[in-house]
Amino acid sequence: MRALYTQQNGDRINAIELEPIAVVDIGSNSVRLVVYEGAVRAPTPIFNEKVLAGLGRTIATTGNLDEAGVARTLEALARFRAITRVLGVKNIRAIATAACREAKNGKNFIAQSEKALGVHIEVLSGEQEAEMAAAGIIMGFGNTDGIIGDMGGGSLELIDLKGTQRQNAITLPLGGLRLIDSCEGKIDKAFEFTERELDRAAWLANGQGRTFYVVGGAWRSLAKLHMEATKYPLRVMQGYTLKASDTIEFCERVRKSKKGQGLEGIEAVSKARRETLTYGALVLERALRRIKAERVVFSVFGIREGLLYKLLGPHEQTKDPLIAFATDYAQLRSRSIAHAHELCAWTDAIFGPGGPKETDDERRLRHAACLLSDIGWRAHPDYRGEQSLNVVAHSGMSGIDHPGRIFLAQAVYYRHNGIDGDDDVGREFSERLNKLMPERLQLRAKIAGAAVRAAHMLSIGRPGIIDEVELSYDRDRFVVRIPKAHAALDGERFRRRIETLARLLGKTSEVRVGR
Repeated sequence: MRALYTQQNGDRINAIELEPIAVVDIGSNSVRLVVYEGAVRAPTPIFNEKVLAGLGRTIATTGNLDEAGVARTLEALARFRAITRVLGVKNIRAIATAACREAKNGKNFIAQSEKALGVHIEVLSGEQEAEMAAAGIIMGFGNTDGIIGDMGGGSLELIDLKGTQRQNAITLPLGGLRLIDSCEGKIDKAFEFTERELDRAAWLANGQGRTFYVVGGAWRSLAKLHMEATKYPLRVMQGYTLKASDTIEFCERVRKSKKGQGLEGIEAVSKARRETLTYGALVLERALRRIKAERVVFSVFGIREGLLYKLLGPHEQTKDPLIAFATDYAQLRSRSIAHAHELCAWTDAIFGPGGPKETDDERRLRHAACLLSDIGWRAHPDYRGEQSLNVVAHSGMSGIDHPGRIFLAQAVYYRHNGIDGDDDVGREFSERLNKLMPERLQLRAKIAGAAVRAAHMLSIGRPGIIDEVELSYDRDRFVVRIPKAHAALDGERFRRRIETLARLLGKTSEVRVGR
């Protein structure tokens, strides 16, 4: 247990004790335990373990759960019980999906599983599974507009989600293991079977021009394979985005391969996952041809996070997941959360009258950058930029796409390393990431980094100083007004940093002290 603090006007107020919560997900292919630090809007896993048990391997042909899969699952559940005991987890939620609800021996298996795990296991209906998959996407991205596809080992859930409202939903027997079993491992048969099943979801045409959010291990393996093949520099699954047309082309290549053999980067996909890789590619390709989506977004948030979202109160559910994450992380890692909030307000003035225009989403990103700007302060000064760049770029944040994630990483990098110089530690990785971000965001990352860099030179990272320093524009000048009480903090290095910021803004700088 730890204390999570939220605040607006000072350090460490409104303390909330976080109780760890565990979710056990018994799927048709895998059984997984995830222990979260607490039930909050931006949940942080403190333990995550998966076993590819293959429960649903034979359900299509025998009607029963796979015997070897049952044994592996019961063994995993006994271990999960021991893990939660060691971690002191009192709140354990367990769910089971397609294979368990459809198998003839499903009830007997659930009884055995409850004995092994020591808690009640809820067997989800197809409707509940779709509902939790939708809630998981909301947890990971906020309000969304698109089609969700969650492909497991036994079934495929498809949901039309607009905002927080489901328009349509259907469960189809298009899980990877089920396709292998029911189609005798023949991809041509699986092709025909998939087409017939997708015919049942005529409403998929409503997805034209929208986003297709994809969830599930087989589809994440496809994304990992694509990252390897394209040498994509940011190996973060959450929010990885591809054009739908590029995804279709890539899936065709994978489908026509034999378990991915001969494909560049196939070594990055575990051998256990390669079994369902071509079937995952088949289902994704055929679904996309019907949906005619504009883009595909991969999500690591699914029914487990959806279950967590359902446990949140209305106030917590409506929080911005990115700002919630950044605030919590700043409280844990920065010197002063109050100073971080002051930076948000201080930099607001840069985008006020006379300054560059800013969209609501750009403002949100800038505030997150301010909150995260001091998380690397404990590192050696020569490596703060590089370490902050890596930590932010690869963090477990949600509610953000990859360009936004890179914006945050670059802004914090520039805050430590400045925007000039070719030999800085981390510069190579920074430049590779920059290519994935629009030029407009590149400039804004430099502005945000330069502003925070200047502010820290004046405030020494402590609250109560920059909130009394005014920023404004006077025609072509960027003006900084330092009150007499803080005049001694003015200096050459601060002024150089203000000059750099003004240059990025297309202005000249002027510092006025005591007036």
